[in-house]
Amino acid sequence: MRNATVRKKARVGVVTIGHKPYWVQFPGLEAELIGYGKQLEEIIRGHEVEVVSGGFVDDMASSFAVAEMLKNSDLDLLFCNLSTYVTSAVATGVITNVGVPTVLVALQPRHALDYANTTTYMQLVNDNICALPEISGVLRRIGKPAAGMVVGTLNEDPRARNELKDWCLAANAKRAFKRSKIGYLGHTYEGMYDMHSDPTAFTSAFGAHVQMLEMCDLAKQVNSVTDQERKAKQEEILSVFEIAEPFIDPITRLVKPEDMEWASKVAAGMDRLIAEEDLAGMAYYYRGVDGNEYERIASNMTLGNSLLTGKGIPLAGEADLKTCAAMMLMDRLEAGGSFSELHPCDFHDDIVLVGHDGPHNVKISDGKPIIRGLDLFHGKSGSGIGVEFSIKAGPVTLLSISQNQDGSYRLIATEGESIKGDIPRTGNTNTRCQFNRGTAEFVESWCMAGPTHHFALGIGHINGRLKKVASLMNLELHIV
Repeated sequence: MRNATVRKKARVGVVTIGHKPYWVQFPGLEAELIGYGKQLEEIIRGHEVEVVSGGFVDDMASSFAVAEMLKNSDLDLLFCNLSTYVTSAVATGVITNVGVPTVLVALQPRHALDYANTTTYMQLVNDNICALPEISGVLRRIGKPAAGMVVGTLNEDPRARNELKDWCLAANAKRAFKRSKIGYLGHTYEGMYDMHSDPTAFTSAFGAHVQMLEMCDLAKQVNSVTDQERKAKQEEILSVFEIAEPFIDPITRLVKPEDMEWASKVAAGMDRLIAEEDLAGMAYYYRGVDGNEYERIASNMTLGNSLLTGKGIPLAGEADLKTCAAMMLMDRLEAGGSFSELHPCDFHDDIVLVGHDGPHNVKISDGKPIIRGLDLFHGKSGSGIGVEFSIKAGPVTLLSISQNQDGSYRLIATEGESIKGDIPRTGNTNTRCQFNRGTAEFVESWCMAGPTHHFALGIGHINGRLKKVASLMNLELHIV
């Protein structure tokens, strides 16, 4: 199945810049700096990206030649490694001609000079930051500022290593949309104006094609599921979820055998649809009437979409295309990303419940997720099985993708904490989220930022990674 176990790796260029006049003056310097450049390439290669090496560049001729090669390499990001003092001409000769977001890297081999024994040679080996202001200023002057910088030491520098990793994750997030198809099945939930999206504007902003689908496309796949496929999917469901008894809520009930069989068949059909259409994700909603076939399918997608979302193929309910994109970004940034909205506040414990009736990301569940039988899904047609859990306790990030008046896309993010504790047993996810301000103040600040009412809830504090994604994808980011 597409992306279930193998995801697109970003193609990242790495070029090391030198200064040719030094070589005849300081024998051995060129070879030493080339070695440090190769070491950086290996560090970057360890962060789940495909590295395209531009080698060592030290004059305009080699700058232009390497730029031509890298430009034809389908890059998502370029790391420009400054090995010593270098001229802005040689560095920008590569950067401007490759034409992809560029991170300037200046990692000196030593943590500090041995001042009493330092030679000019030793200084030049560690002169990595010397040209940063020059190159950064020139790039801004010509209207192509660097996406970012990584400054520090080549060895034993956790901050620098984490920065390199975060840039690679951001590049993978960008690559996830490149030449991908995101399905759009059915229509938006009636009256939710914030859900409406223009597929052309979406493709322009994110680079993914929006594949229009009909319920008959899914029904065809569901009806083609073999008994063997259904049984295999049911075994997978039972291995992932724990079945819960009904609760005091009168809409909860036992999970009936026929519920499980039908939900398993729909889930297997969804797998087929994703594979058939070669989809990286999907936004979906279909209202259905009078218990017809499409209603029965649409109301029993929660198990299948939760499994797929946990495998890195995000599905967003109520046909929320923007939140599907937010979920994909969060997943590629190693945060998971579960379909969520604001639920009731607990002003005694100073938390707000965050969750939804589906889809969910079972990969970030705090413990084994449970399933409940439901006689109805509030606000929607049909009955079947609901998924219930909280995401892992600890740091969390909320990411909404909204739009400005001119139609441009805007990332809105905030960081908080997932707190262990009781949640409603209603067959929905709910996470007790706390923020570094009062609950009422948080809700006011979040809503004043103009988000969509859905968002992706993920684990970890990743505002720093989101800043890098916004830079690479030319998206506005607002931190609440």
